[in-house]
Order: sequence, then structure tokens, then C-alpha cells
Amino acid sequence: QVQLVESGGGLVQAGGSLRLSCAASGSIFALNTMGWYRQAPGKQRELVADITSGGDTTDADAVKGRFTISRDNAKNTLYLQMNNLKPDDTAVYYCKALLKPLAGWYKPAADYWGQGTQVTVSS
Repeated sequence: QVQLVESGGGLVQAGGSLRLSCAASGSIFALNTMGWYRQAPGKQRELVADITSGGDTTDADAVKGRFTISRDNAKNTLYLQMNNLKPDDTAVYYCKALLKPLAGWYKPAADYWGQGTQVTVSS
């Protein structure tokens, strides 16, 4: 059974930094694009950044120059380095991966989500 497990969230003051991690575990046949999303109270879930298996990245305008997404393909792990955090960054951060489990290698890839990790930035 494939699982995505996030870690690294917490409480930080404005201007501070956090590093989120997302580890994909289980029998995986192919791990394609991975990304970070966030959802603030009363708001829709939004893309923060994503990265292809080849390393091409996309960043939301709100985080450009402050957040950096990366991945370690050997460890099936995704990272998000968040610098110069602002109160508006407060949200639950979710990891998403487009992947094929080994048991269903012949099927189209599907999206898997982690359980989320809370990031709170105080002013």
C-alpha cells in the first residue's frame, strides 16, 4: 500500500524558515510529478509548487523567491524549503504525487495525497 507522509510543519515567527518533507512509501512502479499544496481556513486548496521527475519546477507567484521545491528520486522524497515566511503562509500543507503502484503498473498513473502538516506563521 502506497502512502505519502509529510513532516516538518510547526509554528514559526514571520521571517523564519521551515523545511517540509514528504516521503512516499510502499511498492511504487513509477513516481512522476510531485507537488505541495496548501489550504488555509475558509479557502480552497491551492498549488504551492510542483516538480517533475526530471526536475522541472513550477512555483505559485505568492511564493516565488521564498520557497524552493526539490526531490530526492533515490529516496522517493519531496522537500519544500520555506524562507521568509509570512502570516499569509499559514495553512495545512499537503503533498501530492502522481504515481503508479507496483500492483497496478499497467493502469494509468493516479494522484495520491498525504495527510497534511500544519504550518502556522505568527506576526
